[in-house]
Amino acid sequence: MNRFKIILMGSGSLACPLLDGLLASTQDTLLAVVTQPDRMSGRHLQCRPCVVKQHAQSCGVRVFSPEDASEESFVEELSALAPDVIVVASYGQFLKRNLLAAPRLGVINVHPSLLPKYRGASPIQWALANGETTTGVSVLYVTPKMDAGDILAQEAYPIDPDDTFCTLEPKLAALGMELLARVLNNFRNGQTEGRPQDESQVTFARKLTKADACVDWQLPAATIRNRLRGFCPWPGAHTTLPDGLLLKLHAVEVTPAPDVAPPGMVIDVGPAGPVVATGADALRLLSVQPAGKKMMGGGDFLRGYPLTTGARLGLQ
Repeated sequence: MNRFKIILMGSGSLACPLLDGLLASTQDTLLAVVTQPDRMSGRHLQCRPCVVKQHAQSCGVRVFSPEDASEESFVEELSALAPDVIVVASYGQFLKRNLLAAPRLGVINVHPSLLPKYRGASPIQWALANGETTTGVSVLYVTPKMDAGDILAQEAYPIDPDDTFCTLEPKLAALGMELLARVLNNFRNGQTEGRPQDESQVTFARKLTKADACVDWQLPAATIRNRLRGFCPWPGAHTTLPDGLLLKLHAVEVTPAPDVAPPGMVIDVGPAGPVVATGADALRLLSVQPAGKKMMGGGDFLRGYPLTTGARLGLQ
């Protein structure tokens, strides 16, 4: 049986289970891992390696972190390793034709969506934010057009109503490793052809920004809750209190309410937390974090902050 030499390219946490799976494989050899360069992060803006680089180094795997993975000298360096396959997962750079031609059998991507739906940078986040009940994983050839290559394997996965990005991503990562192993075995058996995607069914999952964290109380309560599920932990969800202070939302529940109060108005201040009117129904704020404070229950927040019915959130 052919033992493949593989290079993994990834910077997001989705790539870590793939790294573990490839290291544990008795049929393949992981030559190296390629990640994004170290970036400034944290309150003190320290230069930190991404989670994949840290994990790879702790496992003794050779790591490359080029600014441009398609730069010719770097492609030559990778080509000298003679990879059979390059596997991409949450890498974050467009790959040019010179790199795509480097491995003998091609470059394949493990993408956490049912392509052609949710092409792009944030498929898990937007599937949750849009209230999808099913998502999945696709393994496909990488082409110069984003997430548009032929699909080599694909499997659906149900989304639990209480799933967040933090709970759903590891589930899809585990499924991705199963599909990747299946594709590599197909390659060993000479089955390397995929099926084209239906371009008429394409949707896109754009990259999230800090602006996405601002709660729009005009939206229905269920939509706001779904966006919180998808945008946790980053960019999160926040609103402003009547005095202009920022209030982060960590957990909410949809509460039926007549559409009589304007969106953003506090309509109840019960012991479980404040209830806020939205474009349809209302949201009870179960877990919040005022600026400069630790996360706390909604009831605890009310005991320390004089929020009353009729107050408006999100006006600043």
